[in-house]
Amino acid sequence: MRVRHALMIAALVQVTIAGQPRQTGGALSVSSPDGALEVIIGVQERLTYAVSLRGRPIVLPSPISMTLQSGATLGAKPVVAKTTTRNVDDVLEPVVRQKRAKVRDRFAERRIDFSGNYSLVVRAYDDGVAWRFETRLPGEITVMSEQATFRFDGDPMSYFPEDPSLISHQERPYKRLRLGEIKPGQHAYVPALIVPEDGPKVAITEADLLDYPGMSLEPGDAGSLNGLFSYYPVKTEMDRDRTEKVVERASYMAKTRGTRSFPWRVLVVARKDADLLETDIVYRLSSESKIGDTSWIKPGKVAWDWWNANNIYDVPFRAGVNTDTYEHYIDFAAEHGIEYVILDEGWYPLGDLLKVVPAMDMDAIAAHAKQRRVGLILWVVWKTFDNQMQAALDRFEKWGVKGIKVDFMQREDQWMVQFYERVAQEAAKRHLLVDFHGAYKPTGLYRTYPNVLTSEGVMGLEQDKWSADVSPDHDVTFPFMRRMAGPVDYTPGAMLNATKADFKPMFNRPMSQGTRCHQLAMYVIYESPLQMLADSPSNYRREPDSLAFLSAVPTVWDETHILDARIGEYIVTARRHGRDWYVGAMTNWSPRDVEIPLSFLGTGAFSADTHRDGPNADRAAVDYVREQRDVNAADVVRVHLAPGGGWVARITPKS
Repeated sequence: MRVRHALMIAALVQVTIAGQPRQTGGALSVSSPDGALEVIIGVQERLTYAVSLRGRPIVLPSPISMTLQSGATLGAKPVVAKTTTRNVDDVLEPVVRQKRAKVRDRFAERRIDFSGNYSLVVRAYDDGVAWRFETRLPGEITVMSEQATFRFDGDPMSYFPEDPSLISHQERPYKRLRLGEIKPGQHAYVPALIVPEDGPKVAITEADLLDYPGMSLEPGDAGSLNGLFSYYPVKTEMDRDRTEKVVERASYMAKTRGTRSFPWRVLVVARKDADLLETDIVYRLSSESKIGDTSWIKPGKVAWDWWNANNIYDVPFRAGVNTDTYEHYIDFAAEHGIEYVILDEGWYPLGDLLKVVPAMDMDAIAAHAKQRRVGLILWVVWKTFDNQMQAALDRFEKWGVKGIKVDFMQREDQWMVQFYERVAQEAAKRHLLVDFHGAYKPTGLYRTYPNVLTSEGVMGLEQDKWSADVSPDHDVTFPFMRRMAGPVDYTPGAMLNATKADFKPMFNRPMSQGTRCHQLAMYVIYESPLQMLADSPSNYRREPDSLAFLSAVPTVWDETHILDARIGEYIVTARRHGRDWYVGAMTNWSPRDVEIPLSFLGTGAFSADTHRDGPNADRAAVDYVREQRDVNAADVVRVHLAPGGGWVARITPKS
């Protein structure tokens, strides 16, 4: 939905009329509304862009182009036919309120139309810049290659999520590498982050990815990165039921409509680290909702079975993938205000979504869920779902299922990007929510199809079942890149918590790294409108204080403030839902003291229900203290965070 800003000044439009002398050299520019960022478009022998902040170069002149099968190269020897500029100041109201109920969409835009029926559209926001190609060509076109270059001065540091293959779940740690250290053959998915010596940080990503392959990054000339794209899959082979290997690719990237807009190439320019967490630029750049009636889209929390391996105890039945277990999950969810229960791997015999394993009576489970007013979400392997989509959806609709978790896609070539949109469309027809697991990073599909509530594309809590990579250091690093792109299905909520010395991976009885309060704070700091509770009902029932917080914490927000943040070190976040405020703080493996001013509360008296690391949390990570206190906007809360620690508060008005 879009609402015009109450004080909006009519967009200023300047046009260089076709028929006037054409511009064949020189440069054009556009500046952000606050005047700080400037994008300079070079239109001489080749099309280039450059970015500066208050006159200081941030991105050096970088060539961009797109080559078509027809032989035309958009951006080679560009001839300007017309330019148009406009200034926009809108307020957008998201269907699903990830960060805030109202998103200000304020930018300056320059559209440059070139001879050859193509255009470059450039936008400058206060928090970043973006550019995209548009074409006005008849019929279908074939894109052979795209040149997207990002050139930086010197040899800056980067946070580089290196991946060995373009067949990827995009679940890698963020390596700190100087651009000069990245060798040919190395590549990373986006968002990736560039850290110049004394300048603002620059995050590279993309938005409005539809009917086109997603972008990764590989090293270019000294101080530069180039866009890397998957070519169209021609021949594939299945490995088990879930991994489709591409054994042959075409010589082209995409066959697509000749008249269309291509994905935005996005650069977030962060003067301070917190800017990377505040921005919603990907949402702003993405296509508006294609769903008419959205009243059925209900965010919420999900009781999840797979991470805890169905380890339910103190019950009179044998726990596992069976009817009794899932009816128990449903009862737990109903008792504690949890909107959904997921049936993850095991409910159907792999390879056939039209069958149910013998231990599961899906009609009985569905009836019990309906009676307890708890929604069911079903896990599906993407390939099986693609093969049986319509028949499976008919069955899901009969059961009254509320959502699907689609897993193991592992690619972002054009075919797979088309699959994501097809799933979103078909799910919307049946009023189904979607969680894309085993997925590439979000690029704005959650705005275009707001039933897409969350995506994985992150090295999340599941990894603690088999590795030590998901540490508190990682927990306060990835949000500055991955969360910038959109909601993140990290799957928090572990009740078995371990110090660095005590942690060990265990697949069937997993624990998390860091303190209990570190886990609770994730529900405030990480955004996911479909947020998992990863541990078992039995473990939650043993922890009534933690369960009380998890029962109350929302998954969507009216207001968000990043109070303090430093990449790889700590994050402090405040969010409002209705009249209640939630505040969360997390640190890496280093203990620290933080001061949290409560000035965001506004007038009035409030009561704070807090969970802090206990005095022995550095030795026993499960140690915490729950306290109640009165607070107001003049207060500053001083908090000690244990190694891998956290702090969380629910603050409610007293009247």
